[in-house]
Amino acid sequence: MKAMKAEDLKTKTEDELKKLLLDTRKDQMNLRFQKTNGTLDNTSDMRKKRRTVARIKTYLNAKPADNAAATKAPAKKAAPAAKKTTKPAAKKAAAK
Repeated sequence: MKAMKAEDLKTKTEDELKKLLLDTRKDQMNLRFQKTNGTLDNTSDMRKKRRTVARIKTYLNAKPADNAAATKAPAKKAAPAAKKTTKPAAKKAAAK
């Protein structure tokens, strides 16, 4: 079984990710049944599926944050406080 790559997940929409998560969970359940029956050939498939589920969940949780950040207007920066500057020449002229 081929593990899902992160680059593949980046291009998918939220609905596609949810469907992929459901399919991967079903495959994971089937692997558990095969392990129980003793017909599972490659036990590393269970690990790959578990990590794929975690990868998909990570991207699903990251998608709403990306959408919220994109729709939110950028915060305006506060203008720096104006400094009072006095001209040194004016002070010298007044002192004379």
